[in-house]
Parts: sequence; structure tokens; C-alpha cells
Amino acid sequence: MTARNPVPAILRLPPPLLFALVFLIGVGVQRYWPLPAAAPEGLRSMGAVLALIGLLLALSCGAMFLAARTTVIPHGHPRRLLRTGPYRYTRNPMYLSLILVYLGAAAGFGQPWSALFVVVPLALVNGWVIPFEERRLRETFGEEYRRYCATVRRWL
Repeated sequence: MTARNPVPAILRLPPPLLFALVFLIGVGVQRYWPLPAAAPEGLRSMGAVLALIGLLLALSCGAMFLAARTTVIPHGHPRRLLRTGPYRYTRNPMYLSLILVYLGAAAGFGQPWSALFVVVPLALVNGWVIPFEERRLRETFGEEYRRYCATVRRWL
């Protein structure tokens, strides 16, 4: 971006940090205005499994980015369009992994406010970060990216 068109502040905050901050706000709200967190033990175990699935998805996508020598930074300049692995099913598996980890942690740690607050980072990512990335990808890859978008959904 040029000096006249700076990168918005929301794009400078790494998405995992955004999700973590909102999660911790939920933990703080739970401490002072508790919602019932009486979840069955099975829900806590399912939360751990969900978080693990999200973590494995994030690691596999990160490895793909490293192998392709392209950026994972939302405001970075992509060198290659990934279309294999999880990218065959969703254009945003890394954000999907953050949601899985977030909700899994909320269930696993019994944090109902955090679970409710997931809409905040999701709205910010879906409303600002992803559209910015999509513009950048259209500018960089043109018709190749348009064809990819025509066959693979933004989420699932």
C-alpha cells in the first residue's frame, strides 16, 4: 500500500492475536458477570478435540505457505495461489482453524462469554480482512483467482 492508502490498523493485528484478545476479554467478562458454565464433561472433551483439529488444520496450512514461499500475513504480497489440500474446500482454512481452536477452547475451559464473543473476530475478519486479501489476490492473480473463487467457497 502507498503512503496515501495505508494498511488499515485491523490488518496489522495478526488474526491469531485478534482471536486471543477477544477470547481473553470473554474470560474477564465471565469472571465478573458469570454465565452458567455447567457443561457436561463430554462437552469439555469435545472442545479439546475441536481445538486439536483446528490446530492441526492451522499447522498444515502454515506448512503449505512455507513450502510455497508465500506470505501468511494478511497485508503481505502473495507469491503463489494455494489451491490444494484444505484450499480445495474453502478459501480460508486458516481462519476456519482459528474459529475451531477458539470455540474448542471456549468449550474445553468452560467459557460461555468467550464462546458468545466469537462473533467479534469473525465479523472483523469476514468484513475487513478477507475482503482486503481478496482484492489483493484478484490484483495479483487476476483470472486465475476469479476461476478459483467460482469453484471454492469463501468458508464452506
